[in-house]
Amino acid sequence: MVNQPTQAPLLSIVVPVYGVEAYLRQCLDSIREDVPADETAAVELIAVDDASPDGCGQLLREYAAGHPGLRVLHLERNVGLGPARNAGLDVATGEYVWFVDSDDWLPPGTIAAMLDRLRTDRPDVMMIDHLRVHECGRRDIDASSHLLRGTPGVVRLVDRPQLLRVQHTAWNKVVRRAFMAELGLRFHPGWYEDIPFSHPLLIGADRISVLDRICYLYRQGRQGAITSTRSGRHFDAFDQYDRLFAWLRQHHPDGRWHAELFDLMVNHFLVVVGNDDRLHPHLRRRFFRRVAAHYRRHLPGGGYPRPGGVAGLKHRLVDRNNYLAYVALRRAHRLAGRLRSPSAPPPATTSPDADHDAGSDPTRPRTLVRTHGNGTR
Repeated sequence: MVNQPTQAPLLSIVVPVYGVEAYLRQCLDSIREDVPADETAAVELIAVDDASPDGCGQLLREYAAGHPGLRVLHLERNVGLGPARNAGLDVATGEYVWFVDSDDWLPPGTIAAMLDRLRTDRPDVMMIDHLRVHECGRRDIDASSHLLRGTPGVVRLVDRPQLLRVQHTAWNKVVRRAFMAELGLRFHPGWYEDIPFSHPLLIGADRISVLDRICYLYRQGRQGAITSTRSGRHFDAFDQYDRLFAWLRQHHPDGRWHAELFDLMVNHFLVVVGNDDRLHPHLRRRFFRRVAAHYRRHLPGGGYPRPGGVAGLKHRLVDRNNYLAYVALRRAHRLAGRLRSPSAPPPATTSPDADHDAGSDPTRPRTLVRTHGNGTR
């Protein structure tokens, strides 16, 4: 049963819930306790129980009974993260919507800062910063967080193109609901559902603002999380990128943003194929072949600025569909890593499961790759 609020709030927070019994209360408490006492009418909290197999459903019923501000939607069958977000979106009434994952949580002061900035800027999309929090308690800055710095007031993507390279998740964006409807954006089923959602938001927005503060604590290493689960479902990323480029062709047939998104796609695939926590070794060759096929399928007609260094070498090996050379390069890179001094601390701006590699930094040198009539580069 979903209780309707008495007045339209400014912000709807949608929390899809599945298999997170150990973390759910922390998430809900961090949201509920962060709403200022004089702003309760401005925020609605919607939890979507995606037919969770653990005790999440009962926990939500008990929590809602003690906290009337929580609206709970129980789905009869499991539909997955993307469709569960859609279900919450369908009952949301706020002018803006924010999708918060149920194993993550908010630092104090987040919601007050959000409401203030939303009222001031009235953006289509507001981007936020986050920290990656490991089970040991270590907190890391994301590799792309520096791209948010120094964004003045309200901008468009053409003014700050580096924003396209900020981690492509739904939870680091607060979105005006009417704007989302204008673009016709919904979440698709499957893993990596953020890909055809996050990029179009930024490309289509006339008003983008950045709340340059830590507003989200992103849990790392949780059992069952996509980034730490070996599965063939990582192949879902190929369909999600097909959807992204189909959207781009429809809305920007002139090819605008094609090269930038293509580069991001290749970088993302290389992170997945090289990560032992995501792909079992027996799937790696097949995944690499699919990456090479997507490279040929979506390569921009005017080429793209290929990164330099090792990242650029990986791009060339994908271009040539040379899996054996990629394996040799990967082994050499890992051997070099083991030979480094164990006392040297890792850089503070990286984390082992970040969806970025050296090629995603817009400040690195790049080489323009152009297509020729025979399809070679």
